[in-house]
Amino acid sequence: MKNKGLGRGIEALFADNEINENEEQVTEISIDKLHPNPFQPRTEFDTAALDDLAQSIKKSGVFQPIIVRNDDSHSKEYQILAGERRYRASKLAGKETIPAIIRPISDEQMMEIAVVENLQREDLSPLEEAEAYATLMDKLHLTQAQVSQRLGKSRPYIANYLRLLKLPREVRLLLKADKLSMGQARTLLAIKDEHKLIKLAHATVANNLTVRQLEQLINSENKSKASQAKPRTKKSPFVHDAEQQLQDLFGTSVLLNASKSGKGKIEIDYSSNQDLNRILQILNIS
Repeated sequence: MKNKGLGRGIEALFADNEINENEEQVTEISIDKLHPNPFQPRTEFDTAALDDLAQSIKKSGVFQPIIVRNDDSHSKEYQILAGERRYRASKLAGKETIPAIIRPISDEQMMEIAVVENLQREDLSPLEEAEAYATLMDKLHLTQAQVSQRLGKSRPYIANYLRLLKLPREVRLLLKADKLSMGQARTLLAIKDEHKLIKLAHATVANNLTVRQLEQLINSENKSKASQAKPRTKKSPFVHDAEQQLQDLFGTSVLLNASKSGKGKIEIDYSSNQDLNRILQILNIS
């Protein structure tokens, strides 16, 4: 079983509302009155798994209530906070109602709950996990550090996943289809030339290269380039370590050039306006 290990799960997010679960009531709500979570980052549901769940519901009903909120305080329409699979399967099973718990949840909490529920899926791919973190940062205007704190993950862990979103679309599709592993994808990020990166990604899949073999290929290529290039001044361990820490902080490539006089410059890569805004938020620049 795949364990996501989230420090703060859905239960913790619901607990933020200070609701006493013993006082909550399970209500049968008409299927026709329910609507999917508009902030749900998950758009694809396994058809076979839904069919299996629908058969189970036909036979035994829904054991665990879904959680919903009122669409509007003056209406009887509801949005699903947690349990969309049970809702979809119940529709397939021909059910007219489904057991539910109604909770007062804000848009921000609803979005966070949807993303965390998505993160707790056992079949979540590395790219989907990265997209979930990016959604929290973009929609809730959070920094990597804030996402790390909310989810109980280390900041470098979040940064490493977000870096996957910098891969070319063709390579991201290979990762999403589980043809590339997280380790292979991270290793490929060392290649700056997009054309070569895509070519090596396909070669990795075709030849079933291990991460170690991929590293050796890339190192060999880099050494070959280095031997043809002009000699560079070797960076001190301090500068190299500072670069690494800055890359972990910003979740992107950072180049630190320092001269003997003590002067220098820091170059921070960003891939889009959205990525630039993310970096500016980390620097507390509005």
